[in-house]
Amino acid sequence: MPLEVIVGAIAIMFMRIADVTFGTFRTLLVVQGRKYHAAIAGFCEVLIWIFAMRYIVQHMDHTINLIGYSLGFALGNILGITVEQRVALGYVQINIVSLHHTDDIAVKLRMQKFGVTILPGEGSVGGVSILIIIAKRKFMKDIIKIAEAIDKRAFITVQQSIPYRGFTHGSRV
Repeated sequence: MPLEVIVGAIAIMFMRIADVTFGTFRTLLVVQGRKYHAAIAGFCEVLIWIFAMRYIVQHMDHTINLIGYSLGFALGNILGITVEQRVALGYVQINIVSLHHTDDIAVKLRMQKFGVTILPGEGSVGGVSILIIIAKRKFMKDIIKIAEAIDKRAFITVQQSIPYRGFTHGSRV
């Protein structure tokens, strides 16, 4: 197989990695309502895709180009998710239920400048307190680590959050 054909397949693979990575990131931006950023990412995504498709259509006689395209798609998904996890845009709501250490967790989180709201709740064992923390997604692991260091058995849930208005406490939000 000529070197030119192999280089072409590798180029297709890298173009596909780039466009799928942009696509994954664009999807996150759309979900978060960041329309202008999503538009820019979408422009880059489609432009790269068009160049890759033009090359493939011109060279459909080489099966290796189709393999490069498919491999690029698979690797682009992995890279896109990895980039999205590293950037960690947006906010999360973390709910923590601890049977015996609610106050300790709240104090430690507040010392770290996280805003914490405590609500009463009713569980299968009786009364419990629920800690609610709204924070930037990039701090999610820090918050969970603090809670688990105090109570390894705490029940913790995480969900995406889009703050609408109101007060957010501390510099970590």
